[in-house]
Amino acid sequence: MKTLFEKVEGIILRTQDYGETHKIVTLLTKEKGKIGAIARGAKKPKSRMAAVAQPFIHGEFLVRMGSNLSTLQQGEIVFSYRPIREDIVKTAYASYIAELTDKLMDQKIPDPYLFQQLTHTLHAIAEDKDPEILTIIYELKMYKKAGFAPVVNHCVHCGGKNGRFSFSVTDGGILCQRCDRLDSNSFPLSDNLVKLLDMFSRVDVARIGDISVKIENKKLLQQIMEQYYDQYGGYFLKSKKFLKQLDSLS
Repeated sequence: MKTLFEKVEGIILRTQDYGETHKIVTLLTKEKGKIGAIARGAKKPKSRMAAVAQPFIHGEFLVRMGSNLSTLQQGEIVFSYRPIREDIVKTAYASYIAELTDKLMDQKIPDPYLFQQLTHTLHAIAEDKDPEILTIIYELKMYKKAGFAPVVNHCVHCGGKNGRFSFSVTDGGILCQRCDRLDSNSFPLSDNLVKLLDMFSRVDVARIGDISVKIENKKLLQQIMEQYYDQYGGYFLKSKKFLKQLDSLS
C-alpha cells in the first residue's frame, strides 16, 4: 500500500500538545480544507518542526494524509506573522479569527476563497489595519459559509430597500420602518451603518483600505455581531472571552 504524501499550502489555526514531544496541529489548507496532523518532535526546541508548528504560521507543508489524523512531515514558512505574535491585541484578534474558522469549517472540504480571506485578514492585522473592523468583515464571511449569515441588503420580511432600517437578531437581518415593529429589541441603524454592513458582507478583504468608523458605531456593530453569533453560532469560543476582557480595558 502506497503512502500518500501531499504538498499543501496552509495556515495553522491551533496546536495542542501530544505526549512529551509531539504536537497536533489543525491546518486550514488551500487544497484539502481543514485537516488535523501530528507534528512529531515539534515540542523539542531544536526540532525542525518547532518553528513551523505554531499558531498563525502560513507555510508550505508536506503532509502524509490519513483517514483521520494526518502526519506533518516537513514545513517551510511563507509568512510567520511575527507582528501579530509580538502584540497581545493582534494576537487576541487573530486567535479569535482562527478559532472561529476552526469551529465553523468542516473537515477536508476545500474552500480556496475563505483560505484567501483568512490570509488577507491576517496580513491586514499584521500591517496595523483596524482589527475590530477586519474581524466583523471576516465574521460575516464565516457566517455565510456556515449558513447563518444575516440579511443586510434588504428588509428580511418585505424585501424593502428604502427608508430607515434596524437590525433584528431574532429575525436574522435588517428590518425596514414598516416591519421593525415585529421586533421591539431591534437595533436602530443609521444609513451609513446599513451601507457599511452591506459592504462588509460583500467586499474582499484584500480590497479594504483604511476604513474609519466612529467608536460608538464600531461598538454597536460588535454588539450586534456578538448577539447574532450567540443566537445562531452554536459553539463556545474561548478566545472571545479574552477579547472582551481586552476591550473592557481599552
